[in-house]
Amino acid sequence: MSETPTSTLEKAVLILDCFTQENTELGVRETARLVGLSSSATGRIMNTMRDLGLLSQDPRTRLYTMGTRVLAWAGTYLAASDIAVVAHPYIQELNRITRETVSLYVLEGNERVCIERLESPQSVRFVVRVGKRLPLYAGAAGKVMLAFLPSHRCNEILESSKLIAFTESTIIEWVALQKDLALTRERGYAVSKGEWTQGATGVAAPIFDRTNEVVGALNISGPSARFTDDVIIEHAIQVCQVAAKISKALGSRHPVPPLPAQPAHRR
Repeated sequence: MSETPTSTLEKAVLILDCFTQENTELGVRETARLVGLSSSATGRIMNTMRDLGLLSQDPRTRLYTMGTRVLAWAGTYLAASDIAVVAHPYIQELNRITRETVSLYVLEGNERVCIERLESPQSVRFVVRVGKRLPLYAGAAGKVMLAFLPSHRCNEILESSKLIAFTESTIIEWVALQKDLALTRERGYAVSKGEWTQGATGVAAPIFDRTNEVVGALNISGPSARFTDDVIIEHAIQVCQVAAKISKALGSRHPVPPLPAQPAHRR
């Protein structure tokens, strides 16, 4: 029986999802194993995707990589995304001031997706690749979006999510997580100390759109050794100020919580 267009499209998407920053080149057999299809079926689909510019193939090694057409689509998405366009100059300035990695996440379903990232210029740093999908309950950016969602939506996401401990610091106990989210709402920013990646600390603030709904989060992250308590407060002030500017530029009038007090040595 011939495949329907929908099933072919679904398989093509599965194949595209196999390509990551760690696996930029894939052969037919490896891809077939990853998507659970026969090598012959996978080869036919990948050949078609190559002809359409979705994949490129090295004539010598026969290995496939992402095609230029995908890059064009990514550019179109970013150009059409208000939050990405508006936030870009602010992200650049925050990256310059803090000298830490600054990432922009958007809410997509029950997950968060990194749509822009500027790496720290320092030799030791932590980064998340653009396009990476991550859970909301682990990490500062996810928690700050959860905290500012309507309570019914927040609970709906948590109830439908399997809370997995990525590190020993991941908060997977319901009462403790709810307490952390309440603190996040009160102070206006979230902090993660090794919850997603061991040895990494993040500080994030929410971004709101013209309907005053949370649509994204701005995150400053780096090695925990550099993120002392005073530095976390400094970064919290910076990320809250910048996130508020982005929200205002998007048309939001969401009330901004008072900024945390500056560390004593900065007064």
